[in-house]
Amino acid sequence: MKQTLHTILFFFCALTLSAQTQTDVSFDISPSTFEENEEITITISNLDASIWGSTNGEDIYLWAWYFDTNGNQVGDAPNNGSWSDSNESQKFTNNGDGTYTLTLTPTTFFNDTGIGQIGMLIKSNDGSQQSQDELYYVGVVTVIISNPTSETVIIESGGNISINAYMQSGGSTEVGNFEVFLNNNSVATGTGFPNFGTTINNITESGTIRVVGTPFGTSESGEATFEVAIASLTLETLPAGLVDGINYNETDPSKATLVVNAPNKDFVYVAGSFNNWDPYDSYLMKKDPSSSKFWLELTNLTPGEAYTYQYWLYDNNPVNGSPNEVKTADPFSTLVLSPDDDPWIPSSSYPNLPSYPLGQKREVTVLETGQSEYNWQVTNFEKPKKEDLIIYEALIRDFDEDRNFQDLIDRIDYFKDLNVNAIQLMPVMEFEGNESWGYNTSFHMALDKFYGTKDKFKELIDVCHQNGIAVILDIALNHAFGRNPMVRMWMDDPDGDGWGGPSSENPYFNQTARHSYNVGNDFNHQQPMTQYYVQRVVQHWIEEFNIDGFRWDLTKGFTQNCSGSDEGCTNSYQQDRVDILKSYADYSWSLDETHYVIFEHLGTDAEEQEWANYRINDAVSKGIMMWGIMNHDYNELTMGYPANINRMGHNSRGFNAPRLVGYAESHDEERLMYKNLLYGNSSGSYDVTNLETALQRMSALGAVTLTIPGPKMIWHFGELGMENSIFTCNDGSVNDSSGTDGDCKLDTKPQPQWVNNWTQDADRSQIYNDWARLNDLKINEAVFEGNYTINSGNLTPRIYIWNDALPSTELKNVVILANFDVSAQNITPDFPYTGTWYDLMDETGNTSINVSNTSTAINIPAGSFRIYGNASSTLSTENFTNISTLTIYPNPTSNTFKANRALDRVSIFDTTGKLVFSETGRFEKNHEFNVSNLTQGLYIVKLSENNNATTRKLIIN
Repeated sequence: MKQTLHTILFFFCALTLSAQTQTDVSFDISPSTFEENEEITITISNLDASIWGSTNGEDIYLWAWYFDTNGNQVGDAPNNGSWSDSNESQKFTNNGDGTYTLTLTPTTFFNDTGIGQIGMLIKSNDGSQQSQDELYYVGVVTVIISNPTSETVIIESGGNISINAYMQSGGSTEVGNFEVFLNNNSVATGTGFPNFGTTINNITESGTIRVVGTPFGTSESGEATFEVAIASLTLETLPAGLVDGINYNETDPSKATLVVNAPNKDFVYVAGSFNNWDPYDSYLMKKDPSSSKFWLELTNLTPGEAYTYQYWLYDNNPVNGSPNEVKTADPFSTLVLSPDDDPWIPSSSYPNLPSYPLGQKREVTVLETGQSEYNWQVTNFEKPKKEDLIIYEALIRDFDEDRNFQDLIDRIDYFKDLNVNAIQLMPVMEFEGNESWGYNTSFHMALDKFYGTKDKFKELIDVCHQNGIAVILDIALNHAFGRNPMVRMWMDDPDGDGWGGPSSENPYFNQTARHSYNVGNDFNHQQPMTQYYVQRVVQHWIEEFNIDGFRWDLTKGFTQNCSGSDEGCTNSYQQDRVDILKSYADYSWSLDETHYVIFEHLGTDAEEQEWANYRINDAVSKGIMMWGIMNHDYNELTMGYPANINRMGHNSRGFNAPRLVGYAESHDEERLMYKNLLYGNSSGSYDVTNLETALQRMSALGAVTLTIPGPKMIWHFGELGMENSIFTCNDGSVNDSSGTDGDCKLDTKPQPQWVNNWTQDADRSQIYNDWARLNDLKINEAVFEGNYTINSGNLTPRIYIWNDALPSTELKNVVILANFDVSAQNITPDFPYTGTWYDLMDETGNTSINVSNTSTAINIPAGSFRIYGNASSTLSTENFTNISTLTIYPNPTSNTFKANRALDRVSIFDTTGKLVFSETGRFEKNHEFNVSNLTQGLYIVKLSENNNATTRKLIIN
């Protein structure tokens, strides 16, 4: 099952092939039979002119892969290029007569020997057209061993090996004589009509088994080989305290113990750089007699050296269609190397990336003893209350041009000034490919190296914590794809190409999905090994990275009760799903009782109510937060059409506490502004499809989303009115005509927000500033943790918020009025009482109205809003006085400095403008700031209090 990964797109709840046309063309190879070191000419003809004619037959390239003499797929041709950009060396020559030729020698072309079969197709340079696959045997006579399927067979001394083989010549199966040799000694003969079978008994020595076949009537012969290794399995109890994966020795950095749980496997070897990838002498793992775990202590390791390894697992009697041998990285890897992805990772994102070991296939695990610990600056971060969360959802790949963790670190002021108090990152765990949303996770405990190193990610978390911002990870534990070790270790691979889905023995995955939204391979969350794996993943990110919470992707898939086609079952109440997800939440809270648990369920209220109300009465109130999509309804308003937004509040869903993460936009929906410009209402001079007009309406969107009690979420750059479609392609075009997922949905997006300096654009920065004010009010004013009512269903929604626990002298009542019509409207405010009401968007606190009649209408222009409170906000700012007297000292300094004024924030930038130091809190006069880790040079210090700031120069010597 040839898997062309270049053509596969992965994303939340969908797996879609990129747009391609597959065409049938004629292939001819001359000579028709050939050896691996013999030159051949490939001739292409009969191209469909309606498809290939658009390029006049010039856009034709070879894409090739190959197999060894045992039929195992080795890999792609080294000069294929990428699927979307072929290598010019593999372009066909146009002969001018409707044929196209390319000449090559297999051993040179693939830079390898032992080539048993070649696979090929032709394609256009960009991959938009491709032909059917073609397979050709190498050799005048080719022997194919159909059993055993592995390159190496492991047996105990005195064991037996059954062999089945057949011959091919010129693509046809031949009959003839076979002879089998063990270390060049003949051990069996026979005839194949056309299949040959024999058993070699009582094998007591390791070596090479060679099967030679000679067709009747010819002296030509072919052969194929595999290795046999004699193993003596040691049964020994697993030492106490060891966990699956790498166990570093706390006192001796020259040692590490590896543990792998491998039910139904007979032998497991550890192959790695420490044994030159030849493990068969002394790297056979011991077997724990009371479990299915294998383990081995590695010794004589050099601290600080990056070793690579795989598990080589052997099953002498696999289920039908499964391989005897599987080579895979450790399922519990925290760093893996990939031959497919790593060559395209910039050194600026991941400096000094270890080299992938030559001669190996697929991912390998990195092991390194004696690693230095990251020096956390914040060790006691206090998470924002769930009720106050303003979550900023971001895809690192599309946030800034470098597409790495450093981008977010460098723009920490952008988040801070927006007054968000949590960042939710789309999956950062090792995923398949580099240009991904991350939901095709392959190693859930490893960071994807395309984004940066683990220390850089820790720095990002640390900087966020220094600025009062929590970090939440999106995690995809519903499914995994073909690179995942837990799929590979027990896979169904009848064609022996090294790829496949779960076999019937797989202890982690279902063979067929048990819900209707599946992509990839479906985890079985009722299996103990799956539950253990999930807990280890949760523990790793909380304890190693100080992660504050998880957003659990596709939680509908955590049931075993449904089928892939039964959407009604999937969307109905499932007790097993309720229970297992509660248990995962319990485990998270056992490690960190303030941990955020967020489910992307998007289902019926019954299950969500159980989770949202779960353990809310604990001493430290829990409750699982639920994603609350309101995209359609809010987009109707921003386009200028009536909508009901009542379900933005938790009360409408039966939650007993504000545990609804409501949002108008997330990563998975078409962008609000794109639809505003395409489908917006227009009347006379007011036209929502006008960019300036549409942008001006986005501030009102914030007013009727962010203020509603309970956690809320923003999708990145909604605060700047990002209008690029979710279907924007790599080249900037938009492919949304079909309206289906996959048409450039996952493509890397352009970065107009930085290139065009949107933060300085008056219309876009107004949204940012208004949302920043709304966020500040939401987070810091206690009234927004109170009760609410929403009056909607039209174009002029009204929201009333109150907190009766507050005294009447404080801000305890808020009235929000918005007009999403295309003309000015007189809106009846229905204030709860008369008196002075203050405009809360005025940071000076000076703007107010005197209400003598609570029903007197207020005129609000189209696309605008008003927020009134019974008292002015305590957040109203005062400017620094006598700014010239603010000083920092000593200056120059080598270790610390102080300020002669109370501050709430200090940020330091180097001369390139990069943020190198940031602390937030309440710092009294003469508080000491430690800058001993900064290098000598000139820096700019930004000193802030109550949203006012000034700068000073600082010299570090």
